Amino acid sequence: MSCDRINIRNQRQIIERIIIKGILILDTPTCFGSGDNDSDVDIEILRDSIEDKALFMGSSIAGSLRNYLREHNNGYGVTDDSLLFGGQRSDDDGEQSPLIVNDALSNDVISLELRDGVKINSITKTADDGAKYDLEFLEAGTQFNLSFELLIDEKSDREQLIRELIISLQGLEAGKIRLGIKKTRGFGRCHVEKWQVCQFDLRDYKQRIKWLNFPHWETGLLEGSPTHGNIGDALGVTIAEEDKRQHLTIQATFTLASPLLIRAGQASTDKAPDVVHLKSQRNGEAKAILSGTSLTGVLRHRAERIVNTIQKHTNIINEIFGFVDENTKKARASRLVVDEVEINDATDLVQNRIAIDRFTGGALDGALFNEQPIFGNDQTKLTITLQLRNPIESEIGLLLLLLKDLWTGDLTVGGTSSIGRGRLKGENATIQYGDKNWTIVQNSNNKDLTIARPEELQKFVAALHQEVTP
Repeated sequence: MSCDRINIRNQRQIIERIIIKGILILDTPTCFGSGDNDSDVDIEILRDSIEDKALFMGSSIAGSLRNYLREHNNGYGVTDDSLLFGGQRSDDDGEQSPLIVNDALSNDVISLELRDGVKINSITKTADDGAKYDLEFLEAGTQFNLSFELLIDEKSDREQLIRELIISLQGLEAGKIRLGIKKTRGFGRCHVEKWQVCQFDLRDYKQRIKWLNFPHWETGLLEGSPTHGNIGDALGVTIAEEDKRQHLTIQATFTLASPLLIRAGQASTDKAPDVVHLKSQRNGEAKAILSGTSLTGVLRHRAERIVNTIQKHTNIINEIFGFVDENTKKARASRLVVDEVEINDATDLVQNRIAIDRFTGGALDGALFNEQPIFGNDQTKLTITLQLRNPIESEIGLLLLLLKDLWTGDLTVGGTSSIGRGRLKGENATIQYGDKNWTIVQNSNNKDLTIARPEELQKFVAALHQEVTP
């Protein structure tokens, strides 16, 4: 830090203030954990102490924005060097952030979605003992009023501060920043719909009075003030910064080749069947869902099987999917982002089943139960999106093999796969890595695939074989 900056640290000459307001809308269920161990659920959302509304801490907002700005400017896993968010925690002489980020409350009372999770043993394919947990999520569509205030002093680099602010808020605006827990499993997707910007030049007396009279206590957008859909337009600045993040994106469209059943933790009514398929609220309507947690689980299990078939080498699995070592307390976050999948135009049908006594061959007494899986038709489509951050060629090859198994129906998703459920059928896929794109198209039933430049994709699979063999 320069001597000049040290001398004025405690007496900043603030010459401009910029107040920014926005409406944040959750696109998928989101959980801002409270850390309360006395709750009835394992992970409870953070609530306001006065109103029955969800609380989104300003520290969480700032952390998400700072992380996105760092990754956008420098790439994944690179240190931070921005001015906007001040010094790092390890920097004792670091400067305070010039950006004030306020806490945000949900606009309406809390609408909850309860999800169950369970750890599946990769060998037995059954749930581990004591590994079931439940979580509270805010429903998709929940809105928060965001509020920021940027302080610019006479020694600041105003141009860089504005540029970094626009990049950060554009990430929120475009849905590139995910919030809360389990961000890599489809939760926490969001976007900002509207912005309002008020700028005050404090060197002007009238502008100072205007800032003092500004209704800082108002949390929502101000009536009569213009709104903008783009934060760059709102600030009157256009930037064209290069995104330094490197990732592989696979987007594949499937149909249901067989019924699908992912068990919901709780039914919507008391008269529901014993087992119903998982649904989630989207735009006020309950939609059938292929959850990101379920899909990731089957992908990880099949990836382990593929790698162990060639040669046991589990490090590549942990590098992609992450891990938690309970003995050493070491952990690594997943680099693979798997989105939740909405399943449209599916039909719910109830099927009655009964357990059979293996000795007598007759029905067990009181063992009648019913299930309600979803059934597809010609219009039923589901699009699976996978994104791998900082991939290497062998990891891309493994994901291509997983895509092949999903495409052919060899890899099933959901429960009760032993009775024929959970098979998908591929229709088309797009693979993007850097400036390269590949497409895979199933022309019609029982016909050959059309694959763009298959020899290039085969090189990734060959790299996987070379990686996992001695």
